[in-house]
Amino acid sequence: MTHDSNSQRRGGFSHAGVADSRAGPARLSDKVYGVIVERILQGEYDEGHRLPSEAKLAEMNQVSRPIVRQALSRLREDGLVRSQRGAGSYVMRRPDRAMLDFAPLDSLADMQRCFEFRAALEGESARAATQYASTAAIREIEKALQRLETCIQEGELGVDADFGFHLAVANATNNRFFTDTLLSLQTQINFGQNLARNLGLRRPGLHLPEVQEEHVRIFEAIRAGDAELACQRMREHIGNSRRRVFEG
Repeated sequence: MTHDSNSQRRGGFSHAGVADSRAGPARLSDKVYGVIVERILQGEYDEGHRLPSEAKLAEMNQVSRPIVRQALSRLREDGLVRSQRGAGSYVMRRPDRAMLDFAPLDSLADMQRCFEFRAALEGESARAATQYASTAAIREIEKALQRLETCIQEGELGVDADFGFHLAVANATNNRFFTDTLLSLQTQINFGQNLARNLGLRRPGLHLPEVQEEHVRIFEAIRAGDAELACQRMREHIGNSRRRVFEG
């Protein structure tokens, strides 16, 4: 199967560019994002090499330059590219191709948008938990941490335990809207956690302990009553989780 037919199967892209020009700006930027990620994975855009110019990418994908800029901005946030004023954008890393064993390429843009939303939602959840958590709620967060530690020690994936930690923080806010919103996103959140943790099991001595340390630091900030620090650590954790998806 050729590169072009792969593109059509996974994301509805054509060789000339993104498929549906009637789509809104966000969806078009998602498609450009997917095209660039796929070409990095395929080695067409190799590590250290300069991407085509914004104008060229816009022409190739039949979109406007602002759409391309949106896609490049998100790729920078993911740690895949870096931009240098006056010199263009360069590929920083090629993700582990094993990620495609766990996630179709055309799901990545939505997953990354979910991470963006979670950073905003759960940062405030951690802040509120610090202010309103009862002693019993703090104990529940600590129990969730212990379940995660057990998963690491036993080499388990731990997706349910990971979600359980974040749910325990939401429950500690004493505001059902944090809990209800998180539960409504469980399928999407578990998708991202499943991908990150499956890839993490390929390098268990580095990835999963790092994730667990971030969870511990969130818990410590909540327990200490430092609302700003708890919010910051939660947002950093989710941002790191987003970037870890693309670690090779």
